[in-house]
Amino acid sequence: VGGTCVTRGCVPKKLLMYGSEYSHAFKDCEGFGWSIPEQPTHDWRTLIFNKNTELDRLHGIYLRLLDGSGVELKQGRGLIVDPHTVEVDGERFTAKTILVAVGGRAYVPDIPGAEHVLTSDDALDLPEMPKSIVIVGGGYIALEFACIFAGLGAKVDVVYRQPLPLRGFDEEVRTFLAEQLEVKGITIHKESSPEAVEKLEDGSMVLKTTTGDIKAEAVMFATGRKPNTGKIGAAEIGLEMADNGAIKVDEYSQTSVPSIYAVGDVTDRINLTPVALMEGMAFVSTVIKGVPQVPDHENVPAAVFTQPPVATVGMTEEQATEKLGDVDIYTSSFRPMKHTISGSQERAFMKLIVDAATDKVVGCHMVGEDAGEIMQGIAVAIKCGATKKQFDSTVGIHPTAAEELVTMRTVSREVRTAAEPAEAVAAQ
Repeated sequence: VGGTCVTRGCVPKKLLMYGSEYSHAFKDCEGFGWSIPEQPTHDWRTLIFNKNTELDRLHGIYLRLLDGSGVELKQGRGLIVDPHTVEVDGERFTAKTILVAVGGRAYVPDIPGAEHVLTSDDALDLPEMPKSIVIVGGGYIALEFACIFAGLGAKVDVVYRQPLPLRGFDEEVRTFLAEQLEVKGITIHKESSPEAVEKLEDGSMVLKTTTGDIKAEAVMFATGRKPNTGKIGAAEIGLEMADNGAIKVDEYSQTSVPSIYAVGDVTDRINLTPVALMEGMAFVSTVIKGVPQVPDHENVPAAVFTQPPVATVGMTEEQATEKLGDVDIYTSSFRPMKHTISGSQERAFMKLIVDAATDKVVGCHMVGEDAGEIMQGIAVAIKCGATKKQFDSTVGIHPTAAEELVTMRTVSREVRTAAEPAEAVAAQ
């Protein structure tokens, strides 16, 4: 128990990310006077064993939480057979309400040789770490694993169809991160699509793309996830579904069958663990406690644990311009203090988006060390409707990278999209 996040998602991925970061620390420490007599070596099996030990510990905690709450756990494949009945391996259970929270599953496109590729599930438990790997995808899962494998010493190629990675994120953030990934030694193949995967006699792989062939020990597809509704009986009992298999719900997470609710990735709203938790608590309030509560999907913060990491809350510049019209943009790109001595070429980037009409900060974006930790606090401010004036009046903590967010006084650019006054148009 624990779902994607604990078993094959956020938690094991971040443990591997921590492990991969040490290689950069070994290199950076020399500028501070440290010398390492021998080239450090890494044992992949030790990392995987210790990661699995921690997952077992968390699994035990969840089991104890369920038991302590008086929850009866039935382990087996669940099938919804009617609006009030679920069957688990031949045993039937009836209830006034059914909650579907089965999450999502890694998706691999149907191309020749797809049976040879790894998914993120596989990558978390490989018996050996590949010396080279091609990762297909430009989303956060693809980029995070690219940084993990590169940090552990593998040659990494990343292939994606778009001009930039992280579709849906702020355009400047996407551009900046792509540059930083290449600084880390990751080879980017943009505007390229996979066509086939071929396994050679020596066990190595060749990814055939629209821009050429790439050879590596392994090929991984991180091409998105789809709602895990294929075998739970959802369509058969009449639940309204989206084309990708997501269960459609209303603002209270209620499905087209009134006795059935759904939360989390299976609804394909915002596919993040804390969002699923928030939706679950809203369900408890609405259905169990009788106090209607709508899940709040506004200003949800998020992080991408690349190297350097990305964090964001609120609108992108593109979204703000479309929705608000006139916005003021504040940006700062700099070399973090640590790297003025370490010798690393890694840089940081920060961005505030302000509604010109109200002075409210409607978006904050960062690429840089500890971005996720910093953004959690900024998310509270933006959720509370903080203005740029209030940001400016906040005293910074020095010396930190975070202080940049309260010391950006000069507008980098003003975006004005509102229609010109009629008099001005007439004059022209």
